Amino acid sequence: MSPASDQAAMGDDIVYPSAIPFLIVHLGCLAAIWTGISWPAIVLCVTLYWVRMFAVTAGYHRYFSHRAFATGRVFQFILAFLAQSTAQKSVLWWAAKHRHHHLHSDTERDVHSPRHTGFLYSHIGWVFTRQHWDTDFGQVPDLTRYPELRWLDKVELAPAFLLGAFCFLVAGWSGLVVGFLWSTVLVYHATFCINSLAHVRGSRRYVTGDDSRNNLGLALLTMGEGWHNNHHAYQSSARQGFRWWEIDASWYILKLLSWLGIVRDLKAPPESVLRNEQRLGTRTVHRAAEQLAARFDSAHIANLQPPHIPSRAELLAQAKAMFAKTPSIDLIVDRGRELLLAAVDRHLAAPNMAPPATSG
Repeated sequence: MSPASDQAAMGDDIVYPSAIPFLIVHLGCLAAIWTGISWPAIVLCVTLYWVRMFAVTAGYHRYFSHRAFATGRVFQFILAFLAQSTAQKSVLWWAAKHRHHHLHSDTERDVHSPRHTGFLYSHIGWVFTRQHWDTDFGQVPDLTRYPELRWLDKVELAPAFLLGAFCFLVAGWSGLVVGFLWSTVLVYHATFCINSLAHVRGSRRYVTGDDSRNNLGLALLTMGEGWHNNHHAYQSSARQGFRWWEIDASWYILKLLSWLGIVRDLKAPPESVLRNEQRLGTRTVHRAAEQLAARFDSAHIANLQPPHIPSRAELLAQAKAMFAKTPSIDLIVDRGRELLLAAVDRHLAAPNMAPPATSG
């Protein structure tokens, strides 16, 4: 099946009734026309945006998905509860999907890749497909051993409903609409932009075999998650802003919490990564090599009489133009040339391929 037909199939798989609550939350924001916008509600909105964004970045992402630091079960539950108050499904579901994303980032098996499924689907559409409804517990065996996290998986929306009720008690209907719904929608789309926009717009310091990018604007909105290329280069780091000027608010808070003894064992990238001198893994080299080989039209090359295979020097020049500096550039080029030669061979072996010209 072609990528286009794959995308169409995934679009057909979207269960639109399951998106109705999501749309109601958005439409509910318009109720502020009738409830008014009170100052207590605005304070709630701003506070809940940043508190819950931290729960998403430090909880859903850095702790539950990547185990970038350690903490006790009480704070673990607090992070999980606050994260699920964003109504982005359970921590087990979130972590499982995110770990799957890193295994297949920007390949056809990625759950949300703008390259293969389009921007809108990668931003939000994938959440409402049947194939992504269930939690893949096999991806999170380290988390399923906690009964409180399994319980939260069963009552995934309870934290959101309780927080909504709290906002109503504090500031009435305006607190519910402006304080809760507005902040929820803002957290939704700031988070979703990391799946979509952070794979489309920004700069790339590292070769990661995918389209992850660093984006200052997103980093400010998401408390550091916008340094997405850094993150894909070293996924287990609790710090995603690798340079002093790369603002990473979640890291600053985690550092403070470590001084207070609430979290510990904050993982950080080694010096080789910070200097961009690390050797790339086999999977990353292969994915980068696939991208390099794809820049050359293997069908056109095979149809030339005789076929002209680009030299290694040509592939190296193309690789240097495509990728950030890496000590593994020669491995990428050599693997890319192997893939290109294999693609040309397949075209030459095709039944309808005209035989190459021979000298008479």
